[in-house]
Amino acid sequence: MSSKAMQIGITGMTCASCSTRIEKSLNKMDGVEANVNLALEKAKVTIHEEKSKPTDIVQKIEKLGYGVRTQRLDTDILGMTCASCAARIEKGLSRMAGVVSAQVNLATESGTVIFQPGITEPTAIYDQVKKLGYKAVPKQEQATDEKEKELKRKLQKLVLSAVLSLPLLYTMIAHLPFNTGLPIPQFLMNPWFQLILAGIVQFYIGGQFYISGTKALLNKSANMDVLVALGTSAAYFYSAFETFRYQFGGLTNPELYFETSAILITLVLLGKYFESRAKRRTTAAITELMGLQAKEATIIEDGKERKVPIDQVAVGDLLRVKPGEKIPVDGIVVNGRSSVDESMITGESIPVEKGKDDKVIGATVNANGTLTMKAEKVGKDTALAGIVKIVEEAQGSKAPIQRLADSISGIFVPIVIGISVLAFLVWILFVTPGQFAPALIAAISVLVIACPCALGLATPTSIMVGTGKGAENGILFKGGEYLETTQSLQAILFDKTGTITNGKPEVTDIFALNGAAKEELLTLAASAESASEHPLAQAIVTYGKQSSPDLPSPDQFKALAGYGIKATVSGKEIAIGTRRLMKEGDISYSETEERMKKLESEGKTAMFVAYDGKLQGIIAVADTIKTSSKQAIEELKTRGLSVYMITGDNERTAQAIARQAGIDHVFSEVLPEEKAAKVKILQEKGLKVAMVGDGINDAPALATADIGMAIGTGTDVAIEAADITLVGGDLLHIPKAIDLSRKTMRNIRQNLFWALFYNTVGIPVAALGLLAPWVAGAAMAFSSVSVVTNSLRLKRVKV
Repeated sequence: MSSKAMQIGITGMTCASCSTRIEKSLNKMDGVEANVNLALEKAKVTIHEEKSKPTDIVQKIEKLGYGVRTQRLDTDILGMTCASCAARIEKGLSRMAGVVSAQVNLATESGTVIFQPGITEPTAIYDQVKKLGYKAVPKQEQATDEKEKELKRKLQKLVLSAVLSLPLLYTMIAHLPFNTGLPIPQFLMNPWFQLILAGIVQFYIGGQFYISGTKALLNKSANMDVLVALGTSAAYFYSAFETFRYQFGGLTNPELYFETSAILITLVLLGKYFESRAKRRTTAAITELMGLQAKEATIIEDGKERKVPIDQVAVGDLLRVKPGEKIPVDGIVVNGRSSVDESMITGESIPVEKGKDDKVIGATVNANGTLTMKAEKVGKDTALAGIVKIVEEAQGSKAPIQRLADSISGIFVPIVIGISVLAFLVWILFVTPGQFAPALIAAISVLVIACPCALGLATPTSIMVGTGKGAENGILFKGGEYLETTQSLQAILFDKTGTITNGKPEVTDIFALNGAAKEELLTLAASAESASEHPLAQAIVTYGKQSSPDLPSPDQFKALAGYGIKATVSGKEIAIGTRRLMKEGDISYSETEERMKKLESEGKTAMFVAYDGKLQGIIAVADTIKTSSKQAIEELKTRGLSVYMITGDNERTAQAIARQAGIDHVFSEVLPEEKAAKVKILQEKGLKVAMVGDGINDAPALATADIGMAIGTGTDVAIEAADITLVGGDLLHIPKAIDLSRKTMRNIRQNLFWALFYNTVGIPVAALGLLAPWVAGAAMAFSSVSVVTNSLRLKRVKV
């Protein structure tokens, strides 16, 4: 009895009783021995495979209410020729025990597999791809070299095939209905000479179609190679049969179609070569992004400088960046001043001044001064690496519209074979009874013209170019589905602070009340707020330090989201915040209401300051609107979208900011935990909603919205929860994102229409005998190349 040992990662365990429960349940299964470790969150399991299967273990764990940990494997897949290949690999991988999902992208020649470690491993996934007749290699490990070699091999085979096919093509002159006057050497017309030339093309150069097609059939599926192999074989073997009849059976005028089989293979190879070259251009965005990285850095060690390759830079290293050099990695300036061109990250053309303690981003360009910096993020942790990763994942993902193409591709080849057989029977029985040649030509033309490649490439090539174009413009789509959904947005909901406004407010007014000293009021307020990270708090602290550089730290501090703060400073209990906070503390503020309303009507955020049990003053802070906000909102309106603003500010302040920005709809006095509920209110009205935010408290709303857009200058939590990241924080990226989505989806619809229209028209025309097989082959090659070329047009669109 064979046994298998596995280690399965388990999620959702909270205490020892959880691990004990899982362990007992697994051990009750027939042929299973399990030991569950709570600390490691793993189960060590041995199963006797005759009695239980790995999938049974997973189902039992999930039935108990826990999860099985998954991993993601990104791989390059070589050898695919059409959409049916991608579909077959997807199905083959999806059937594996432990594979949660498999997604294969024909255009990027890549695959993404989510699997459960312990149940299956990467080596098993690679082996499965190999069994299906293809080759899988780890992402970007050997893949670039392999693809270069594969492209060269395709070109070499194409040239050889063309050289061998040209003499056969030349013989077609003898069959023209008029005299061309061109000499036709007799040896070219010899059937045996033609058989040898066509045989080399058919079996040596075209052998790949037999191998791939046979593997497809053995795996109970069919791809484009099956169609090519069937069509060319029919032409070649019928011609070979005629040659033998000519030589040994007394046939005087053999019907030879050697040129048909050879030229078809040459045209298919030509189409695949151009298609491969065009597909490589669709990945240009990734190549260009990776090329932005600095190749080396200057490290300072013991006061001496030395150049090292970029991959040798470690966190904590001191680096020197001279004028004109690229910032090597993400870090912080420790000495020097300069202006840095950050346009490749933020899209902002004006260089940004950098000095001590300012953050700098890898791959940006140091303009004029010398900087000494400390490396904080290197390798895969840098901002550039994060952008590349997002773009790669987006280009490898599938948009929902691709499901249509996938479902058609899955049944396409068998249907075409059926139509081909039917065309042959109709011709030989009814159209030209008993005449084999016309029936054969019609059947071959149907097989050759019907290629699922164009259908399979229609969506992923546009997604690749569209997401790449977005990255070039500071718009990072995290997946094809988000690129598709963005086109249908009807409402945009903006967070105020840090999104519509700069998020860097300044103190504008201070009013001392009830005999309080203005200096004491400011010092106590600034000290209390020094423990808060809220932008309004930081404005008060910055202002307070101008008169009192050494502010005392609060002894106690408590942030009350949506209300304000409470703190104890120098023995005084201080409350700073909204009317709600004052009401909660039974502190009267009615005599200051008019002043508050006036400040708020000016777009300022006014905060009460209370200590010693009574109201002591008001501090007003104003946050300026970003220069791009009003224009971006106006552009969104012209595109037919409703624009909303959401803020914790009171109604008057919120309306004042909204008026300045040109926003008609406002949700004010909204607590952070209520933002997601406001998104749902709009969705319940039937609107497709995008939420735009930058803070941790925006994350639930970003996740709830149909599309979450995070400002790239915001927090990592917000960016992680969003579907689109707007690098640099320019709101004009939002209408650009919508335009790009609409143009990409229009491009996809054009591709799908062409692919479907081509086959819908081409197959009946071929079945009616109106297309010579070589013309059908040329049309097939043209269809795939035209789809990829149309997708590449997106690189030139203006957003």
